[in-house]
Amino acid sequence: MKITEYIKQADKTLFSFEILPPLKGQSLNNLLEGIAPLMEFKPPFVDVTYHREEFIYKKHPNGLLEKVSTKKRPGTVGICAALMNRFHVDAVPHLLCGGFTKEETENVLIDLNFIGVQNVLALRGDAPKMEGKFVPEVNGHNYSCELVAQIYGMNHGKYLHEETEIGFQTDFCVGVAGYPEKHFEAPSMKFDLKHLIAKVEAGAEYIVTQMFFDNSKFFDYVKRVREAGIDIPIIPGLKPITTLSQIVNLPSTFFLDFPDELMDELEKCKDNAAVKEVGIQWAIQQSRELIAAGIPCLHYYTMSKADATYRIAKEVF
Repeated sequence: MKITEYIKQADKTLFSFEILPPLKGQSLNNLLEGIAPLMEFKPPFVDVTYHREEFIYKKHPNGLLEKVSTKKRPGTVGICAALMNRFHVDAVPHLLCGGFTKEETENVLIDLNFIGVQNVLALRGDAPKMEGKFVPEVNGHNYSCELVAQIYGMNHGKYLHEETEIGFQTDFCVGVAGYPEKHFEAPSMKFDLKHLIAKVEAGAEYIVTQMFFDNSKFFDYVKRVREAGIDIPIIPGLKPITTLSQIVNLPSTFFLDFPDELMDELEKCKDNAAVKEVGIQWAIQQSRELIAAGIPCLHYYTMSKADATYRIAKEVF
């Protein structure tokens, strides 16, 4: 079923979460068993992230360095199929502009359609590590609105090449990302909203936000989005802080702020156990306030570790 249909039919706030594919060489079964406890809260859908290639440099005997592309995590088609088969839940694969040509995107979408996937999240993606600027693939997409438009076109029987069977249409519900504290490349929130409008005009049907730790910023973002004329569902993304390193890494990686009250508590923490407890309690507080405000669905970034999210969900769902 489509995300928009789940939201329309829900009589209470829905619970959903996101997982990372396992690293190559690791067992998918371990991942599925690890997230199994979260199925207690009956998520209608689970997101499956995708990670573009990385580049490493191999040194040859002559001293020259060769730039080699490598993917540390497998693609999402098989993982989505396994997730749907094991838990009878809708899988939502992430699709990226970065690292894909239009032809590769079309082929992945056809495969996803064949296994019964009905929802996708269309993202531009980041630049590869060690490269500071996003550069699209040759014959790839530069912006996520272009990726959304390609998916929308396939939903209406439009393919890249004329030899595709006329009349075959996919039926994907397309989600996109939103940024309550704006995308780090956007010079202003107003500019960021212009890109969001372009994604909606291209065919996006719902929005999932980047993580945030201050609900007032989310509520202000929703207000701005609605004033811009966008009326599709907005799903907030939440993440409990669980380690000391995240206190530094999350703000710098995702370009977000911690509220002073949260930071005051985190500064008292001496180890990861203390940080995790603060993070869980803060996320519980965030979740309760969002549910009280009538938000249709809460989406949790688990990093494929269920314990913290389980404790939060046990308190609020």
